[in-house]
Amino acid sequence: MLDREGFRPNVGIILLNAHNEVWWGKRVREHSWQFPQGGIKYGETPEQAMYRELEEEIGLRPEHVKIVGRTRDWLRYEVPDHFIKREIRGHYRGQKQIWFLLRMCARDNEVNLRLTDHPEFDAWRWHEYWVPLDVVIEFKREVYQRALQELSRFLTWPPHGERRHSARYLRQPHGRGQQGQPAPKETPTPEIVGCDGAALATGKR
Repeated sequence: MLDREGFRPNVGIILLNAHNEVWWGKRVREHSWQFPQGGIKYGETPEQAMYRELEEEIGLRPEHVKIVGRTRDWLRYEVPDHFIKREIRGHYRGQKQIWFLLRMCARDNEVNLRLTDHPEFDAWRWHEYWVPLDVVIEFKREVYQRALQELSRFLTWPPHGERRHSARYLRQPHGRGQQGQPAPKETPTPEIVGCDGAALATGKR
């Protein structure tokens, strides 16, 4: 589904934890990182597409998140010809995206990268809000910068600029019996705050 200018409607997702860190996914078998995103199907609203992509790509359902904000209008990027299938060259130019800023209300172990037969990501981590754009494919960088800048107005930070950070390590795909790399021992388990403001239990039972 393309518009008259050759852009495909799409949604992008910036998912926050309780400390305003963002969900950062590593693409399957690649060294590039990105936010979840995906096309809007015929008859879908951007919000409906966002919830569908959220579940398909990282396994979270509507009850796991709260919408904090969205971009006012479409943000566009063009795709270089060598990334476009030959049969649609000359018709398809790129993506136009509505970006959503979400707050995660669930625990990290609710994330499931293997919900579908064709996963988009094979690892993930929490990263500080201003992600390094040099690990994003070049033609998407300007849109990432614009989305982060526009949506940053919805953020609130602790007083005096203090920002707590969770452990920086890769999370492997969710699955029974599969273990990711543990957090460093000296890093305390951060308190996870739900969307209603209540702290969620994070200790071992």
